[in-house]
Amino acid sequence: MKFFFPDSQDQVSPTFDFRYEEYSPHRVRQRHDKYAHEVLAERPYHGILVSKAIVDGSVRGSGKYTMSQRERLHRLGVQKYFRLPDGVTTLGDCGAFNYIDEIEPPYSVSDVVDFYERCGFDEGVSVDHVVFHYDPAATESVVASKWAERRRITLKYARDFLDEVEKRDRPIVPVGAAQGWSPASYADSVHQLEEMGYRRIALGGMVRRQTDDILDCLYEIDKVREKAELHLLGITRVGAIKEFAALGVTSFDSTSPFRQSFMDDKNNYHTADGAYMAIRVPQVDGNPSLKRKVLAGEVSQSEAKRLERETLRLLRAYDEGDAKASLEKVLNVLRDYEQLVEGDKLDPNKGVKKSRIPKYEIFLQEKPWKTCNCGLCSKLGIEIAVFRGTERNKSRGFHNLAVFAAKIQHIGRAPSQENQ
Repeated sequence: MKFFFPDSQDQVSPTFDFRYEEYSPHRVRQRHDKYAHEVLAERPYHGILVSKAIVDGSVRGSGKYTMSQRERLHRLGVQKYFRLPDGVTTLGDCGAFNYIDEIEPPYSVSDVVDFYERCGFDEGVSVDHVVFHYDPAATESVVASKWAERRRITLKYARDFLDEVEKRDRPIVPVGAAQGWSPASYADSVHQLEEMGYRRIALGGMVRRQTDDILDCLYEIDKVREKAELHLLGITRVGAIKEFAALGVTSFDSTSPFRQSFMDDKNNYHTADGAYMAIRVPQVDGNPSLKRKVLAGEVSQSEAKRLERETLRLLRAYDEGDAKASLEKVLNVLRDYEQLVEGDKLDPNKGVKKSRIPKYEIFLQEKPWKTCNCGLCSKLGIEIAVFRGTERNKSRGFHNLAVFAAKIQHIGRAPSQENQ
């Protein structure tokens, strides 16, 4: 089972000064900042996925790349641009969720193949159009015409894409995109794609599906699938990966482990057998709620900054084993700072959210970063446990990728391989 990490220009700066919250004055982002595979002890993914919509933008607006970054990617190619080690597969797609509201995809087949060729991808997904409706009982004759039309568009583009790739006689591996609204429609899409000649098929539009629905689709696909390998676009679902593998899935992509480091309410720092809540120490100048309180005169800015600095100081001292920085002292200052930032949001009489301090206490007692061998935890120490700013949050996200890679490394292997 291969894991692909979707690119969204996520890097960390190895020279960022966490104590002074400063970047090096000589930092050049593309040259000096590092990707996950450059800072972790072991490579955390088998491949990377790059979407045309992320690079070139779409009807929703510009992509994540600046003009200079886009030109550099086109000039160097995907392998050199990302400084990828040997053995990392590169996969391109269109980023269909970025044009989900359009009647037709905004890219022509020729445009997409040009993009794949220019960037030098190993594999490329045909142009697709997301069907975000799901009705397992609906046949093509009764389902809403716009959903049936999106599947027909996807299959038409897949046929034209394969013809274009074969006409150009390029080494890129064509991956046919399959869309559907039910197990039967997905199975029919896969059958048609195999009839066209595809040996790699990507199942799209499943991000919002329940795991049981995905499995229902895979079981139905398995009844008609001959030899094609399946890729799940945007799907993680660790608990079901073994079942996915048994039903022909050989690869998938997801940003979920990475994004949970700063998007999840509770599970920010992952371990082999669980997850912890990262310790919130928001920046006084960067927290909208706190800034409003300062401007309204409800909170003294100087007092807020003093408490912010003291919280960070005690956290670092505790991590370093300073006897003067007991766990009790650290929790007390965290409680004071939480109250300053959250205020009446923590009022139990109003039925609002509870204090995070009990979760912090477990994290601080167990100190999982002390025994982690991901390559970042030993370098950053408690900084990686703090929810604060992009450098800490992305570093924690990279740590999560390393944990995730370790969890799935044996899935899909033959028993003889697992014992090696």
